[in-house]
Amino acid sequence: AVCRSNKSPWVCLTCSSVHCGRYVNGHAKKHYEDAQVPLASHKQFEKLEREKTQHTVCMDCSSYSTFCYRCDDFVVNDTKMCSVQKVREHLQNLENSAFTAERHRKRKFLENTSHKKILKLNGSTTVLCATGLRNLGNTCFMNAILQSLSNIQQFCCYFKELPAVELRNGKTAGRRMYHTRSQGEVNVSLVEEFRKTLCALWQGNQSAFSPDSLFYVVWKIMPNFRGYQQQDAHEFMRYLLDHLHLELQGELNGSNHSVISQENTSRPSSSKCCINGATTVVTSVFGGVLQNEVNCLICGTESRKFDPFLDLSLDIPSQFRNKRSKNQENGPICTLRDCLRSFTDLEELDETELYMCLKCKKKQKSTKKFWIQKLPKVCY
Repeated sequence: AVCRSNKSPWVCLTCSSVHCGRYVNGHAKKHYEDAQVPLASHKQFEKLEREKTQHTVCMDCSSYSTFCYRCDDFVVNDTKMCSVQKVREHLQNLENSAFTAERHRKRKFLENTSHKKILKLNGSTTVLCATGLRNLGNTCFMNAILQSLSNIQQFCCYFKELPAVELRNGKTAGRRMYHTRSQGEVNVSLVEEFRKTLCALWQGNQSAFSPDSLFYVVWKIMPNFRGYQQQDAHEFMRYLLDHLHLELQGELNGSNHSVISQENTSRPSSSKCCINGATTVVTSVFGGVLQNEVNCLICGTESRKFDPFLDLSLDIPSQFRNKRSKNQENGPICTLRDCLRSFTDLEELDETELYMCLKCKKKQKSTKKFWIQKLPKVCY
């Protein structure tokens, strides 16, 4: 790298030069920008036009995620020749061959030092273990979701690459906004605190991180989770993704609502997540489409409805719910496939759920069936 920094290295997929990321000294981005400067000569300009697209894509040497500076977004697809995957495999092989002996030595040192988390070598601190989240008082429901989301590569990398909230809004360039209990800010940014939490989890410079600032924002915009009582992790995930999506939509639309006000923290009473409007990283990773098909048993009229979803709640089939005594033999094991099959099975609606048939012009007996028309990239 130009600055010889070993933090956040990115390799250009055109010339294989390695530069630091935008949150170190930004030489990887500068390498791309230098290739886009037009020349005075017309012939030179045409040549540059042909070549400048070749320095737009780079790869993170740590997470192997691919980013395009021209699109200003992460690249998910690959070429027909699987060139990106070949680069990933090559980098992984280089890392494995270079650090296998070092990792073995560190692991042995760990076993002999009562599970110490940090090792100092030649005056520098080297992290040996992943970063955990401190329990703030029955907050394991939140910690479990945060750790899970932090290990979804595309989702996590998107937030890690976001600039600080003030830089995104163009206010006071170079200054970062931090919302903490001591500052008592009226407006809070869930995206900003979520970004800082993910960055702390992957920086690896501490054995445990306290997500108290994020929890404070959660208190402000999600009143249901105030206090230190035990909460449902699945419900928290739905609220979290919903509010992240809404705040990111505000930024994409160029509105001033990217920072959520305490006075506007109410959530629709519907159990469905609000995933309409502009597409965000939330909907691109977790968004799917559910097809609800209802058939009238009298006239055969078919009604179809398409609903977007961010998660699926699957019931355990009735045949697996019976409790068995200690003396009884173990029955069949319920699998995810069994739950999905039960979810998409044809169901006849009972008398309390009669379908209003548009052709018969009255409520009739009917059947209902769910189809997953579009699968999400990650399904919860």
